Amino acid sequence: MLHSYAITNSQSFITRAEVSFRLTQKASSRGWDEESSTGHRLATAMAVVGPNGAGKTSLIKPLAFLNWFTAHSFQSQPTELIPIRPHFSAPNEPVEFELEADDADGVLWRYVLKATPERVLHESLHKKPNKKGAKFSYVFVRDWNDEEEHYSIKQDGFGLNAAEAKKVRQNASLISTAAQYGVELAQQMAAVSVSSNIMQIGRLNTDAAFGSATRFFHGNDVLREKMEALLRAWDLGLSGVSIRKIDFPFNPELKLPEGVSPASQYIPFGVHTLKDGSKIELPLMEESSGTKTAFVTLWYVLSVLSTGGIAVVDELESDMHPHMIEPLLELFASRVTNPHNAQIIFTSHSVEVMNLLGKSQVVLVEKNHCESASWRLDSMEGVRSQDNLYAKYMSGAYGAIPQL
Repeated sequence: MLHSYAITNSQSFITRAEVSFRLTQKASSRGWDEESSTGHRLATAMAVVGPNGAGKTSLIKPLAFLNWFTAHSFQSQPTELIPIRPHFSAPNEPVEFELEADDADGVLWRYVLKATPERVLHESLHKKPNKKGAKFSYVFVRDWNDEEEHYSIKQDGFGLNAAEAKKVRQNASLISTAAQYGVELAQQMAAVSVSSNIMQIGRLNTDAAFGSATRFFHGNDVLREKMEALLRAWDLGLSGVSIRKIDFPFNPELKLPEGVSPASQYIPFGVHTLKDGSKIELPLMEESSGTKTAFVTLWYVLSVLSTGGIAVVDELESDMHPHMIEPLLELFASRVTNPHNAQIIFTSHSVEVMNLLGKSQVVLVEKNHCESASWRLDSMEGVRSQDNLYAKYMSGAYGAIPQL
């Protein structure tokens, strides 16, 4: 489970910003918490709230980036830039990331990355066994020597051949590279499940993600049935979802250019039941924006609920009724629907979520003079669990509201 992560000089955040999922024993979680393998009490849901342009997406985007970097950066072309962006007031300073998470064996891991768009300057992995008095020790440390123009790399049980370690490209992670050479620990790290609708340029819109969601559900009957059951329960007018392979073009008399053949695609159809019991189907792409968004959002959510991991969702309620947030989050609150302790962090403009989750699972974000700052609501003095957090936030008592 994810314990915490932090960023420095990343996009609109120039000073260090940390997001912690750790809860005190007294903190009210209202059901969205689990004890991790290390014995820590961790939130399974975290909301990020603030005005437009405050930096909400910038705060959660690093989780999607780090997942890509440790799993897939090996595939980057040698001349490609690392897709990170320092604050524009410090363009020549490195971007820094730090993340702590545990595994099923109770080992706490810390990953640290310092980089510019051109190269990795520092990358390290540390571990702390689940023993009394244990401290972090390095698994590998990789540092760029600017004077000698090469990396110094030291390992302790990581398992990557030293000769291969020296060949790691300046724009790739040592973990991603080691995974290609069959290093077991690296493969485990690269396989961590992070499901997100965020790319470097921002949020992936519903239509762009629709095909991937369809293929995912077509290839997983168990999760497809769960998706259908949830859509039916959420009163979207659907009695089911059918996914079929369609050969294009639909019109067999349509002549295609020479060398072009009909393509096959998996197309989802919404099944509707009329008063007389008869059923009709409508391509899901022609359903309402809210129905399509619910379909795609369930791809992000169910994929991590089924295996463990974290869903990183920008504007969770986008195109959906605000009341849809609660049933989505409830999937992370029950051990029946969340047997692997999956977590979710999301941004939202539906500030009613503050009363739903409570003060320990809400992060506020605001921007002043082009610099973003964030803080967890329970870190503010005088905020009580029994307060109407929504009303006080809307009154401006906590900050992080638009100044119109």
